[in-house]
Amino acid sequence: MARIVDTPRSHLSAITAGSRGLGDALAAKLEMAFNKPAGWFDTPVSSATEPELVDLDAHPDLTSIRKVTLRLQAGVNGFAVEPLDEIDGPPIFFRNDWMQQRGFKPYHLISIKVRGQSMEDKLFEGDMVVINTADTEPRDGDVFAVNYEGEAVIKRMKRERGSWWLSSDNVDKARYPDKECTGNACIIVGRVIHKQSERI
Repeated sequence: MARIVDTPRSHLSAITAGSRGLGDALAAKLEMAFNKPAGWFDTPVSSATEPELVDLDAHPDLTSIRKVTLRLQAGVNGFAVEPLDEIDGPPIFFRNDWMQQRGFKPYHLISIKVRGQSMEDKLFEGDMVVINTADTEPRDGDVFAVNYEGEAVIKRMKRERGSWWLSSDNVDKARYPDKECTGNACIIVGRVIHKQSERI
């Protein structure tokens, strides 16, 4: 470039480093050498375009998962839900093709907030988990939301001594002992299929 516009290389280096201005004479030489219209360097650089706002709720490829609080009663198989406020964490969206590949139905999925420390260090207080309420068959090692004596708990199912047990991931078993899951005292709400967490 220095040869093309007959300018010392150090001059161009100073310009690109920002320590020297371009100047009208050199600007004219560059415009002519690179077939740019006169005054091309005087044209202000347009600022970045404003980001396009996308309405995720109406996005054809995404499905929003309802964030709720579970309302349970002891011994009652059904449950009611109350929507959570937007301040209770960012919304959760899944791609439709991702759900279809796994056989998930949007109307079976709900998201609830983790309470307490019993599932640390896999789940922390304030994490959001998505539950598939159509999947209530216990499986050894999987995590489920459970109506345990009228309280919503999230526990890992464990098969032991011919019974199903609710197990906490927290190693403090004195505070979080395993509890047998039997009868109407322990009703599975659904399997946890996803977590949204700020803890890594």
